[in-house]
Amino acid sequence: MESVWGTGPSRAAGAPASKRAKDESKSRSRRRWRKGKTKASRLTHSMDLHTMTQSLVTLAEDNMAFFSSQGPGETARRLSGVFAGIREQALGLEPALGRLLSVAHLFDLDAETPANGYRSLVHTARCCLAHLLHKSRYVASNRRSIFFRTSHNLAELEAYLAALTQLRALAYYAQHLLATNQPGGLFFEGDEGLTADFLREYVTLHKGCFYGRCLGFQFTPAIRPFLQTISIGLVSFGEHYKRKETGLGVTASSLFTSGRFAIDPELRGAEFERIIQNLDVHFWKAFWNITEIEVLSSLANMTSTTVRVSRLLSLPPEAFEMPLTADPKLTVTISPPLAHTGPGPVLVRLISYDLREGQDSKELNSLVKSEGPRSLELRPRPQQAPRSQSLVVHIHGGGFVAQTSKSHEPYLKSWAQELGTPILSIDYSLAPEAPFPRALEECFYAYCWAVKHCALLGSTGERICLAGDSAGGNLCFTVSLRAAAFGVRVPDGIMAAYPATMLQSTASPSRLLSLMDPLLPLSVLTKCVSAYAGGEIEDHSDPNQKALGMMGLVQRDTALLFRDLRLGASSWLHSFLDLSGHKSHANSVPMAEPMRRSVSEAALAQPEGPLGTDSFKSLTLHDLSLKGNSDTSGSPDLSLSAETLGPSMPSNVNFLPGPDVHKDAKAPGELRAKDRGQGVLANFPEGFHPRRASQGPTRMPIYSSPIVKNPFMSPLLAPDSMLQSLPPVHIVACALDPMLDDSVMFARRLRGLGKPVTLCVVEDLPHGFLSLAALCRETRQAAALCVERIRLILTQPAAPAAPTEPRV
Repeated sequence: MESVWGTGPSRAAGAPASKRAKDESKSRSRRRWRKGKTKASRLTHSMDLHTMTQSLVTLAEDNMAFFSSQGPGETARRLSGVFAGIREQALGLEPALGRLLSVAHLFDLDAETPANGYRSLVHTARCCLAHLLHKSRYVASNRRSIFFRTSHNLAELEAYLAALTQLRALAYYAQHLLATNQPGGLFFEGDEGLTADFLREYVTLHKGCFYGRCLGFQFTPAIRPFLQTISIGLVSFGEHYKRKETGLGVTASSLFTSGRFAIDPELRGAEFERIIQNLDVHFWKAFWNITEIEVLSSLANMTSTTVRVSRLLSLPPEAFEMPLTADPKLTVTISPPLAHTGPGPVLVRLISYDLREGQDSKELNSLVKSEGPRSLELRPRPQQAPRSQSLVVHIHGGGFVAQTSKSHEPYLKSWAQELGTPILSIDYSLAPEAPFPRALEECFYAYCWAVKHCALLGSTGERICLAGDSAGGNLCFTVSLRAAAFGVRVPDGIMAAYPATMLQSTASPSRLLSLMDPLLPLSVLTKCVSAYAGGEIEDHSDPNQKALGMMGLVQRDTALLFRDLRLGASSWLHSFLDLSGHKSHANSVPMAEPMRRSVSEAALAQPEGPLGTDSFKSLTLHDLSLKGNSDTSGSPDLSLSAETLGPSMPSNVNFLPGPDVHKDAKAPGELRAKDRGQGVLANFPEGFHPRRASQGPTRMPIYSSPIVKNPFMSPLLAPDSMLQSLPPVHIVACALDPMLDDSVMFARRLRGLGKPVTLCVVEDLPHGFLSLAALCRETRQAAALCVERIRLILTQPAAPAAPTEPRV
């Protein structure tokens, strides 16, 4: 909310009467302005696109004429020019949005769930148009007033004009996707060259305008102050990080520069853009882990629900037996995690609102890991609550590179109280130190341990739910797929909040929103997934220097400050864009080898066979949805750690589609050659030029990773036969999340297979709203929706029922 005149009428009693009267007049005008803005916002949401555009154009022309008549002054000239630009961009944007809106319904999950990236892009553009409409009305009403703040309003208008220009470019990119994609598909499926051209063009767009005065304009107003605080903290943190990286240290000058970010939105936006482009994954790991430091975590726990049990456990790396679901008399060995770093303990956190039977047993106490002053000492109680019939196994988000269960503990405590069930949250190892598949191995091992030892956790294990957010949602799906592959019990249901199901380098309408998303920019997403995929990490740092002493967690092996000027967001291709299909064979790595290679290392060492790299380059989602891999009984299975399931397995499971899946696909050079020849720029109308990043064009080296289409990394790419093994799935997504299309397409694939799935999309909230659950009413309602979905899973059905229809 804009503050036009400062502090209002609260003055000393001795102030002159005329001054008090003036202040009271200002206060009344300010209240009228705020009330008018709220009313205007409601009105514009009820307007159709054409009416909104015409209203804005009429006001822009009126303001343009007024300021053109005010003489040759620079300010009047700029105001006239900005309204001319608003008129031009609004008229150019309307037909593009109209086309997207006319076909958006074709990409919904169903009529009751109107959500996909095309709708989100149109909604975001409408928010920008609505703000400009309100601001234009305000200018038209107050431009003659002596209290009219010319410089302030000019700066805001210029910022939103820049945002509108970039949104128009995104609308044209979305039209390009619409013309190129498979019918009904949201993800870009052109050939590799066209994909590279598209992404190379997209990452050059200017982003700073979305991180200054326009920060979070698309979200609910209650979120915006938080985003502003985060952006100021981020750029200040980045300034200190840079000085530590270069050995300059923190000086009075650097602190002064950081203070300027709080009062200069344009400077903050430019610095924000520089940071997301240039600083590597270790910076984001350090920044996101700020909530892990003792002072902040203690404050968060003081304001969260009080629980009887919150204990960090260390599961020893010991193999154990699990009964097979098909024949409980047979068992399969669950080996401890081994990828990359060899056998090691897995940390989990047990949270329970009540002390339940088994939770203070000697066996469980022997697993407790001390957390210093935060560790809880449980005293034996004469009366304990009985074991719960259900158990929630939680996997936290954090881009695969940051955070632990401690970061997510506040909302998990609320879940434990509301659900009345113990929650086991898994602290998996993080990338880039432990890339794929280490996290999956640890989560699967901890899940199996929880199923086997649920009595120690205070549960009978009659109903088990897997729940996770973002990267944790991805791991929930892949843990369940691996449980089915091993033949052990799969969870009774999965609740995934804004999950990432497609980690491959590709574009979609919702991914275009990453241009303006302050919490999930494209380059940051790229760096996180590249680290998880085991992408090469350059090391230019002093090995004895630690990152930000208050963290004490991340070693200084970061790249030079301007490394990502060369790579930047282009690592979108670097991390994902290899459509290969190598299989890992059971005999490729000895079982007794304690330090095994990663999947990428093992695959790179393998010679190309019938399923070599080239065989998957033309594989599309459409192919996967048409054909499964049922005819694979003679094929060896893809094991994430190159280990087999042993002779007790009822059948071998092939985790990648066979050659028949893509034998009819066109070669990359033949696919849409006409579209590729036109190029991306051909989609812009003559005379329209979006704003480009100040760094200029970014080089886009194409890096081939042999695991980009591994279904245990991108479950959306799993063949039908694997997805058939999933339990009922409940997805809670965000309409303005760059990952929205991941949820929509995953739900559509499950629905097409006849699997029970629900998709609920919350509006006007950013990615990661669970960590903001206490922030405002909207985030609390969204978090309550996640609890409701978990409760549906944990409630024992009276009788087998038909698949639940999704609800919004």
